[in-house]
Amino acid sequence: MPTFRDLRIWQDSIRLMMEIHKLCSQLPREERFQLIDQATRSSSSVPDNIAEGYASYHYKDKINRFYDSRKEAAETQNHVIKMATKRYIKRETAENLFNEYLILIKGINGYVNYLKRKRGDLR
Repeated sequence: MPTFRDLRIWQDSIRLMMEIHKLCSQLPREERFQLIDQATRSSSSVPDNIAEGYASYHYKDKINRFYDSRKEAAETQNHVIKMATKRYIKRETAENLFNEYLILIKGINGYVNYLKRKRGDLR
């Protein structure tokens, strides 16, 4: 039986979450209650919401969780930009992560559209 682990967007979100957590482990301690907490929470929320949405019974609940996942991915993009702006990470690293999250967001959008077609909202 398929599970959320079979979704490419979930697999990508876990990989990206691990990259963000690794970066955060190298940030200065004074960022512990700001940037580190915010970036680790938002990056963790992306796969959490994908899993929750996959398991939801009603289409509206499913789609809303994927929307939440998309918002958390965009928030994580913002945290990556902040890391680069504060010169904690290289600009190139930030751009690569930003673009990988952009690809993930497009994948989430595609899955939402799939759910809407399945429900009959899109033709």
